[in-house]
Amino acid sequence: VSIHGGANVNKHCTSRKETYTNIAVYLRAYKMDLLLLAGIATALLVVLITLVFLNKGKSKSDGSPPAPAQAEENVPRRAQVVRNQRNRARVAQVAEPVADSEEEDTIPQAQHDYAGEKIGAKKRAKLEAKAQKKTEREQELRHREEQKKRDALQEEERRKLAEIEEQAEKDREQAERLAREEKERKEHEEYLMMKQAFSVEEEGFEEEDADEQQNSLQEFIKFIQDNKVVVLEDLAVQFKLKVQAVIDRIGELQKEERITGVIDDRGKFIYISQEELKSVAKFIKQRGRISITELAENSNQLIHLTPIVASESA
Repeated sequence: VSIHGGANVNKHCTSRKETYTNIAVYLRAYKMDLLLLAGIATALLVVLITLVFLNKGKSKSDGSPPAPAQAEENVPRRAQVVRNQRNRARVAQVAEPVADSEEEDTIPQAQHDYAGEKIGAKKRAKLEAKAQKKTEREQELRHREEQKKRDALQEEERRKLAEIEEQAEKDREQAERLAREEKERKEHEEYLMMKQAFSVEEEGFEEEDADEQQNSLQEFIKFIQDNKVVVLEDLAVQFKLKVQAVIDRIGELQKEERITGVIDDRGKFIYISQEELKSVAKFIKQRGRISITELAENSNQLIHLTPIVASESA
């Protein structure tokens, strides 16, 4: 039994060893196949890349580019793309701190420079954002300009209105000044007339002797009674007296109650007869209380200022 058992064990070990050997051979062959396939794939990839570059070189040579451009075609595509991206990043980094006006000029130029290249979504979004920002800035500038124009128009209207109001104020002040000067001038003229009326006339004459004086006095009274309203200066010329002598004579006649009347502020004597005084007193007595305004309104009916000579001739 032991002999047969040992033989079986040896046989079993030999078969297992052969199995492991077969597996190792299979794995070695499989590894070689993988390496072979990888080499073939690598060779095919190299051939494809070479064909692509040759086709690009052929298309560029048809356009007859200048010598520097042909030299750059020999640079690998990956290195050129990296260099372009680096240049774009450098341009963008330099352009960001520049003023708005320079940035506006840079945006169209950048779009023109990279229009023919394949740019990433991030770069495209950045350019679109810059373009949008430029559009918004232009709209804001237009809005500011329009607002400035509106403000300028409003300021011009306010200035014109202020000028009109100022001119109206000047015109009003000038009108008031002219009216005041006219009033002062009239008052001064009236003052000069009164002064002249009460001044001593150089052409006047002294009173004559007693007989002639009496006759002249009667004529003096009759002249006043007939004319009702006489200018003192005209009365002095009429009787060849000084104006002051006329005033003194009228005062004496009033004291003697030979004439009654008043001298106004314009150098005129207004004669009021006794009958007219009685009619005024009767009117006041009939009315009882009466105001000065009411008395003035009815004075034309109570006191007649028409000269007697003129009324008789009429």
